[in-house]
Amino acid sequence: MARQTDLVPDDGGVSPAGAPAEQRALDRPWRLWASIIVAGALLVGALIGFVLIPAGQAGNANLSLYEAVCRALGIRSGSPAQVQPVSSAVSVPVSEVSWDPAVMRILAEGNSRRGAAIAAQTCASCHGDKGLSQSDVPALAGQSPYAIYKQLADYRSGARAHPQMTGVAKALSVPDLAAVSAYFAAASKEYAAIGARDLVSEVEIERLAREGNSRRRIPACLSCHLNGVGGPIETPVIIGQNDDYLLAQMNAYASGQRRNDVYGRMRDISAKLTPAERAALARYFQGTL
Repeated sequence: MARQTDLVPDDGGVSPAGAPAEQRALDRPWRLWASIIVAGALLVGALIGFVLIPAGQAGNANLSLYEAVCRALGIRSGSPAQVQPVSSAVSVPVSEVSWDPAVMRILAEGNSRRGAAIAAQTCASCHGDKGLSQSDVPALAGQSPYAIYKQLADYRSGARAHPQMTGVAKALSVPDLAAVSAYFAAASKEYAAIGARDLVSEVEIERLAREGNSRRRIPACLSCHLNGVGGPIETPVIIGQNDDYLLAQMNAYASGQRRNDVYGRMRDISAKLTPAERAALARYFQGTL
């Protein structure tokens, strides 16, 4: 049997496995120097990263040394290498349309008497008595009241801009916008309005309109632009719409000039279409009677 004294190492010996380190081993010089080297490296790294480099960047960025060091430490926002840009731009929503109960009630009831009076005085000269316009003026006949109201409300709020329509919409009250929308939606039922045309085009364009292009992430136009297909209620019908108007709107979306499409859907789709495809789709959807 081993004696207790056999388990205690002499000077320079090794402690048995599992035994606590002796204080003399902890106090050995190499451990002290290792700690000093690690601490020194951290101190030098912090000095370089948080003082010397920001000090060198501060001059080029027109920042004070204090500001640059605070940014390097994360106390203040921004990069120590450049001046934090200050923007005075005002965020403007793409649309402020509110489908509140009062508006929905007017649109649902089709208060066409008030709308007819406003349309005769204000709208007929460009959009026609019943909303059957020509050329680059959009036809309103056949649109839902929600589609017409959405655009009028956007003109009124500034979300969409037009030299004539902005002033017209701003001069009308919200109930008046709803009344006009209800009038044109109701009056068009007795005419061969948009939404009822024969559509003929190249196979590729017809496929793009009806099926879209999954490889290019372009949805089918007619998955939204028909009444009753399940798209947003404010989506306009485009079958039978004037081709000049359609092309101008797709180009405006593609360039970002027009921005009142919620979630940027039309901006994204139009930008993916080539100019030739936009022109062909505009001709296709105008169709023939």
